[in-house]
Amino acid sequence: MSIKGFHIVFVTVSTLLCLFLALWSFILAPERSGMITALGIVGCAGALLMPVYGVCFYKKVT
Repeated sequence: MSIKGFHIVFVTVSTLLCLFLALWSFILAPERSGMITALGIVGCAGALLMPVYGVCFYKKVT
């Protein structure tokens, strides 16, 4: 696997991890606190921005 192929896979896995983090913090967390809410917000931001970065990277290397 080339480095650009690995990069695309890594961005995809990172996006899925951010989605899981947001889902866990807003729906599945056993208790609510400021830190858990902050993790959810960061997870949402990552889930939105990682695919944008992936598309920009893909356009740049092809």
